Amino acid sequence: MRISHIYYHPQFRRSFLNLPDDIQKAAEIKTVLFKSNPFNSALKTHKLHGKLKNHWSFSVKGQYRVVFIFEKTDVILLDIGSHDIYK
Repeated sequence: MRISHIYYHPQFRRSFLNLPDDIQKAAEIKTVLFKSNPFNSALKTHKLHGKLKNHWSFSVKGQYRVVFIFEKTDVILLDIGSHDIYK
């Protein structure tokens, strides 16, 4: 699957700015990898369940994740943070 464009939700932007610098850098690197191959095994991309059943997630570093949705060939990054973003 090839991603045409990545959009950043305002919540994602706010959460990103509150992350430690090393996590921000890791997120930037993983986002580049995600755009070229959203199902790269290093990302651990997976579909979420429950109230987030239409959402997906990929791993940034340690406990940090990005939550997103697919919109045809585009992606909207909704939030970034620890596992607490699933709540």
